[in-house]
Amino acid sequence: MKKFGLFIFAALAAVGGGLSLSVAEADIKPEVYQSGKGQFGQDLAVGGYDAVAYHKVGTPTVGSKDLVFAWKGATWRFATADNLAAFKAAPETFAPQYGGYCAYGLAQGYAVHGDPKQWSIVDGKLYLNYDADVQATWSKDRPGYIKTADQKWPTVLK
Repeated sequence: MKKFGLFIFAALAAVGGGLSLSVAEADIKPEVYQSGKGQFGQDLAVGGYDAVAYHKVGTPTVGSKDLVFAWKGATWRFATADNLAAFKAAPETFAPQYGGYCAYGLAQGYAVHGDPKQWSIVDGKLYLNYDADVQATWSKDRPGYIKTADQKWPTVLK
């Protein structure tokens, strides 16, 4: 939990500390959190992990550079052709909630990255958290944090 608070403090200090970006530029975030780069420089959703595998095999599974799909401005990777087909047919079913941003962070009003290795499926929906400490806190009241985050999403991106 301390890491999350320190991250927010550092981010706020950097913005207030004279970065050359305007407030509007610094605050606008894409609808899907993207990290890493694919082989052709594309931004990767879920850090390159297969969003469908969380639902089907119950574990974070790295996607293949050969099985990709562009959706909501990001590149999604998949471990199998079946998972790719399932995602194409119903991306909203498999994509992490809040675009892969941390579910607890959203409930607090911040759009910070979700770690693909810190995940939960609640009522058939995939949620990511910032780190293990934040996930432990979030797990204490998932329904409450989800309700609050649902109310704040996607306005917290602006």
